[in-house]
Amino acid sequence: MKKTYIAFFLASGMLLSGCSALEGVNNTLNYATEASEYANEATAFGKEVPDLAKRAVNDEQAAQELETKLEEMKVNIEEFNELEAPEIGTDLHQQVVNQNNRAMEGIDLYLENIEGGKLNSEALKNNQAFQSLQEITSIIEQIKNLGN
Repeated sequence: MKKTYIAFFLASGMLLSGCSALEGVNNTLNYATEASEYANEATAFGKEVPDLAKRAVNDEQAAQELETKLEEMKVNIEEFNELEAPEIGTDLHQQVVNQNNRAMEGIDLYLENIEGGKLNSEALKNNQAFQSLQEITSIIEQIKNLGN
């Protein structure tokens, strides 16, 4: 009878540890998918917004469109920063968060300039938002490889 209980507990323990490992793999894959989607959003933003920002200096409609895109990107950044990275990807996630924080500073500067009516070509030159977001894509590629 004791052997039956011991066998039952051992089998239960193996099943539970197997479920935990499977859950870890699923979390890593889900995180990699979220990171990939975020990278696509950041890349699209980085390609589209610089030209829009140049037009926004002299075009009120472009300035309004730019403001909307900047606000949307801020939300995307905040959502990504709040993701819980799997243990294996913690360092990479922190690298993205650091770049996101730099990009957020640049976005906030743009928004201040737009709202203050001070958007000019000089403000565009000194802004690192786009560079920070472009650097994210190489980090995200490393994150995608976590799922493989």
